[in-house]
Parts: sequence; structure tokens; C-alpha cells
Amino acid sequence: MEQIRPRSTLESARLVGGDLEWQDTQHKTFSKCLTEKYRVNTKLSSRKITPAENLKYDLSDGIRLIQLLVCINHLFFSKTTELIVHVGSNRRGISWAAENVNSALDYIKNQGFPLTNIGAEDIIDGNLKIILGLIWTLILRFTIADINEEGVSAKAGLLLWCQRKTAGYPGVDVIDFTTRCAIINRYRPDLIDYNSLDHSKRKENTAMAMQLAAEHLDIPQLLDVEDLCDVQKPDERSVMTYIAEYFHAFSAMDQHQTAGRRVERFAQMLLSAWEMKTDYEQRLLDCLMDVQNTWHASLFDGTYADAKRQSYEFAEYKKTEKRSWSAEKTDVESLFGNIQVKIKTYGLKPYWPPPGLELGDLETAWKELLAAEANRSKDINGKIREQINLSFADKANEFSLRLGTVTLEITTLEGELEDQLLHMQRVKAGLDPLNNDLLLLEKLEKECISANIEENDYTIYSFDDLAYEFDLAMDSVAKKLAFIENQIVARDMTNLTPAQLEEFESVFRHFDKDHSNVLQSHEFNAALASFGVIHEIDEQERLFNRVSTGTGVVRFEQFIRFMVELTEDQNTPEQVCQSFREAADHKPYITELDLHQAFVPIQLVDYLTQTMPYVETEYGERAYDYTGYILSSCASANGHKFHQS
Repeated sequence: MEQIRPRSTLESARLVGGDLEWQDTQHKTFSKCLTEKYRVNTKLSSRKITPAENLKYDLSDGIRLIQLLVCINHLFFSKTTELIVHVGSNRRGISWAAENVNSALDYIKNQGFPLTNIGAEDIIDGNLKIILGLIWTLILRFTIADINEEGVSAKAGLLLWCQRKTAGYPGVDVIDFTTRCAIINRYRPDLIDYNSLDHSKRKENTAMAMQLAAEHLDIPQLLDVEDLCDVQKPDERSVMTYIAEYFHAFSAMDQHQTAGRRVERFAQMLLSAWEMKTDYEQRLLDCLMDVQNTWHASLFDGTYADAKRQSYEFAEYKKTEKRSWSAEKTDVESLFGNIQVKIKTYGLKPYWPPPGLELGDLETAWKELLAAEANRSKDINGKIREQINLSFADKANEFSLRLGTVTLEITTLEGELEDQLLHMQRVKAGLDPLNNDLLLLEKLEKECISANIEENDYTIYSFDDLAYEFDLAMDSVAKKLAFIENQIVARDMTNLTPAQLEEFESVFRHFDKDHSNVLQSHEFNAALASFGVIHEIDEQERLFNRVSTGTGVVRFEQFIRFMVELTEDQNTPEQVCQSFREAADHKPYITELDLHQAFVPIQLVDYLTQTMPYVETEYGERAYDYTGYILSSCASANGHKFHQS
């Protein structure tokens, strides 16, 4: 049995023959790997335990082998606190070493790794080949084996990860683990300008990548440049160990970015709900301040002219201020309902308005306003000594009550979105018969005017008021239907982020001037222009007809699906043809210069100019027929006729 040598005597672990080169490389790589793991392990670093530097001798007492397991498996042996660090004699030292090594080997076996032809004496005697094989087993199991890419694990998974991350980089064909510049540029383009690299300078590029990875990405340099560039075939185990450090570093970066996006979506959703609540509370407060303490007293000078003047002012108030208040009240009530729908849709905590800012408070103030208006109306009518037409008042009050029922049904709407939609459709159907009642009210009011009855003591409503309220109710129902339908569409659009959906919905609402929940042709084109999508007139008409399916209007769902189609790269023949047309500046052909100006990679420009049909421009220049090329290349393009501007 070979004597255990002190750490100060660092001997070479190289052997003569074919094993010399790979053993030397693996020894260096594994030593650096273990040193890095000792460094980041807080338990060991706090105890100031010096890691192994010569694997042949420094693992022979078993202490650092147990430390290795502590690092790579996040395990802490209670035995590490009992080990004898200083050996009194060779005989007792070997006895302790055997016990320590056997403890480590027993743990490895218990983890399901069969250790064939390896015993404590191999570690104690410094059998470097056996030691390197053992360390590789541990690295493979605890560092590389958990790498998974599309269902492929370990070596194949690591290779596939490299291939996926370097796909599309010119001059990179990953068939082994020898490329790093492309991977670093994929995640940190600020560190490496890949296009400026001289690919003939392999060693310089490799050295730069290793240095940048160590300085900026905290990836230890486990290999030397010579280990990769000065050998015909680099040692696979050493390269896998090094590349695994890249994988884990960038995987952690991906996880942070994914977590950040999730936090962003959640925060945007909360912010949107908060803004709706704040808007509701402020608008309700403003509405309360407007309607309170109005028309509680009326003074007359006793003349008919003064009564007529005040009657005129009161009528003007009802046509102007009160109508704006009524519209705002309806919007606030609808906003509260929308808040409840949004909260339920996203599973947020229920929203209860602060005391004094509930819908009931607004309704109470509104009733007080109506009562004050009624008193005002009676005072005026008493002064001008006119009788009220009871038939008009009864019909008007009944009509108003039915409109109020509609408003109540809108504000108290609950349940699933589909149930709410059905209920609102029934409400809309119930409003249609009121048109006949409104015609009757118009006739009755004309009779009152003919009888010189200027105000009605038994109702606060005029035909104009009820007609306006009816239009308002119809508009409110239409808005509510549109909102519910849009929420159903939004809920089902799982491939959109909340920010995207909010942007598309906001643009749609902005250009839907008549609140019909559909866009006319000019509104649709204006909406696209706000996103920077501008077409020629013929192309605009063709696109509008396609999106509207020939109906003459674009519904919200059609608009959202078109925006999804517009923002997603699906590579349909029509999209490809449109992209060629834009790259060619809307010419029916494309030139090689056009392709370069569109930033198409050089090798792809060469491929396209060799395969596309050749045409000659009116100036005698060489150009290419991209429409014919797409028709002949895409199976799904059969029967397509691409419009050319």
C-alpha cells in the first residue's frame, strides 16, 4: 500500500503511454471543479478547510472525499466533525483513512451507484485512474444527470442544449462541446459581438470566451485553451464538466427572467384593478358633490315672468347638467360592475368600497336630488297655475320605473360570464317594446304643450328626459354586452399577455366611436395605423374584407384574433409574400440589394438568388419573382392569388 504523502508535496499524477493526456486533462478539470464547489460551499468555507489540489494524494485520508460529497450533494456528514485531521502515525492514519473512505463509498452505494472493482485501498493508494473514474461518476450523477432538454438527458441533453442555443449562428455547427462564443452571445450579446469575430482565430476566440465567462458570468475556467484547441479530440468528460457550468449558469438566468415576466404580468393585473378602483372612488365622490344640496329651495318674486324664467332655467338644467350627471352615474355604476367582473375573472380579493363611497350612497343622493327636483317642479307649476296631465305622468313614471329596472339589472349582474351574457341579451330584448311606449309619451306631451301645461306636478320626467334615458339605457346595455363579450374573448385568448390584451382592447375602444363594439372600414384602418401597420388603399380594402368575413364590420373578437395573427410569426404563404413585398419596397420583384437591405443573412441571400425565378426589370437589371417562388415552394399556397401593390 502506497504511503500517504503530505499536501505540501504536490506530485504529478501523469502516467506514461496513451492514458497520459486524458488523465492529465481530467485531473486538472476535476481539481478546478472541486475547488470551485469547495469555494461556494458556505459550510466548508466557514470552517476554513482547504480543498484538494492533488487528487492522487489529497483524497487518500477520506476527509476531502467526504467534503466533496458535502459540496456536490448538499449533504453534511456528521462524521466530518469527528474525523482526525492530523494523523499521528502511518498505521493509525491509514486506519482512520480506511474508515473515512469506506463511509464515503458506502454512501455512494446507498445512492444506487454500483461501485465495481473499487475499494478503499484504491483511494488510499492513490490509484489516479480509479479516483478520476469515481469523481466523474459523482459529477455525472449530481451535476450533469439532471440536465434535460426535450426529454433527452445527460450527454445527449447537454449536446442538444448547445445545438439549440447556437442555432442560426453562421459558421457554428455544434457536433461536440467545443463552442462557447455563440452561447455567450445568445444570452449576453453585450459581452461578445459575434459578427465581428474572426472565425479563423480559434484559440483567441476560445480564450476570450473563457475569460468573459469567468469574469462576468462566474463560470470557472476548468480547462485551458490548449486542452480544446491543441488536441485532435478534447477529453469528452472534461468538456462535459465545463459545459455543464454554462448550462447551469444560463438556466438560472432563464429562471430569473421567467420569474420576472410572471411578476410583471401579476403586477400589471393588480395595477389595472387598482386604477379601476381609484377611478371609481374619485368619480363617485365627484358625482356625490354634484348632486347633493341641489334644488332644495326655490324663491319667486310673485310674477308670472319670474316663474317662466325659472321654469326655463330648470328645463335647461335638466337638459344639460342633470344629463351629464345621469350619464356619469350610469358610467360609475357600470364601472363598479366591471370591477367585480375583473376581480372574479382573475381571482382577486373582493372589493368593498370605503364607507360613503358605495353605490347605495350614490343612489340615496340621487333620490334626494329627484325629490328636490320634484319639489322644485311643484313650486314652479304652482306659480303658473297649470294642472298636470295625469295620463302623461303615469305613463312617464311607469316608463322610468322600467328603465330603472334595467339599470338595476345591469349593476347587480352576477354569475359566470356566459350567464351574464344571456341575461343581458334578455334585458336588451325587453327594451324593444318600450319604443311604442315612447311614441305614446311623445303624443301625450304634445297634448300638454297644446294645453299650455309647462311642468307636471306628478312626474319629474319629460318626453326628452325619458327619450334620453331610454337611449342611455340602450347604450348602457350595448356597452355591457360588448364588455361581457370582450371579457369572454379576453379570457379565451391565453396566448396573449395582459399588457398586449389591454393595449389591443384600448385601441379598439378608442376607434369604436359609436360604442357599437364593431369597427367600420375607416375605423379599422385607423386602428391598424396606430400600431404602425399601413397599407395601400387596395390592400386595405382586401384586408378589411378578409378580417370582417364580408360582413362590412369587424367585431372585437375578429380584431383581437387578427392582432394575434399580426403579432405572431406563422409564416403563412400570404404573410411570407407580404414580407417579400415589404422588403422589395412594394415592387412586384425583388433584387439582391433589397435582400441585403432587409438584413437577410448573406448565405440565405446566396441561396435565394440561386433558387428564385429570374426576371429582368424595366431598367435591364437582374431581379427575382418572389410570388412565383412562394407559389412553387409552399404546398399550402395552392390556389392562392397574392395581391401586388
